[in-house]
Amino acid sequence: MRLPNLNALRMFDAAARHLNFGRAAEELHLTQGAVAQQVRRLEADLGHKLFHRHARGLTLTDTGRSYHAPVRQALALIRDATDKLAPTVQRVTLSVPPSFAAKWLVPRLPEFEAAHPDLDLRVVAEESLTDFKRDGIDIAIRQGTRPREAGLQSALLAPVELVAVAAADAALTLGDSPELADLAQMTLIQDGHRHWDRLLRQAGLATTGRLLQFNQSALAMDAALNGQGIALVPRIFLGTQPLKILWQAPPQDDLGFHALWAGTGGRTKAVVDWLLAQPGIRSTRRADPA
Repeated sequence: MRLPNLNALRMFDAAARHLNFGRAAEELHLTQGAVAQQVRRLEADLGHKLFHRHARGLTLTDTGRSYHAPVRQALALIRDATDKLAPTVQRVTLSVPPSFAAKWLVPRLPEFEAAHPDLDLRVVAEESLTDFKRDGIDIAIRQGTRPREAGLQSALLAPVELVAVAAADAALTLGDSPELADLAQMTLIQDGHRHWDRLLRQAGLATTGRLLQFNQSALAMDAALNGQGIALVPRIFLGTQPLKILWQAPPQDDLGFHALWAGTGGRTKAVVDWLLAQPGIRSTRRADPA
């Protein structure tokens, strides 16, 4: 079997990380059709199906999952080898959840570039957990409970404060201080964390309206902005979004957005320090023993 086309492998890698042809196309600055076509051609050349196609995204087949790991590693090796040919710019690779990237990080990147023109910040938007050595990741941001990986330093960037939000016009029908029971009668929008399901269950309530499901918080927010219902999202994502806060959920125990990093080099420290210095960040830093 002849070796696959390198561009096709890059498109497969991007699609496998995002599980969405559209977002892969945005990363590669291509059209969604071009990415989908190259992946189909790669599947035909290999004689194996790599993805299951769904209405709202993709999932990897067992073959696709096993094939992606070495392909991703090989592409990282190629990038690293190429970077060594031009070492004047220091690269830092930051792995973040897609919604955190879209709603929090991307609007702040111009400020970072102005403050650190000598650093090339490479952002990898992905939901999967990071293997720092295998994936060539310097810093990861993850949503969840406090990380406990040995040998990693970590910092809490912000707790997960969930707020129910809607477009201003849609919010007018609910009054000033709706209760959770009032919201349960409306069209609700939730992301892959399924916070609406959990909160309603804990309160002994069930939704009597429609429940729209998206796999990412950013998509849920966009749907709310379009007047499609009420989304439950982390407050940190709101920024300057023209969404009205209707209700705030009870505290989410130990849930938060955490930064993790393995190295102590100057370039990594510069990015971590910049993250922790952002307005709204309430950091608690800790280091785990190796």
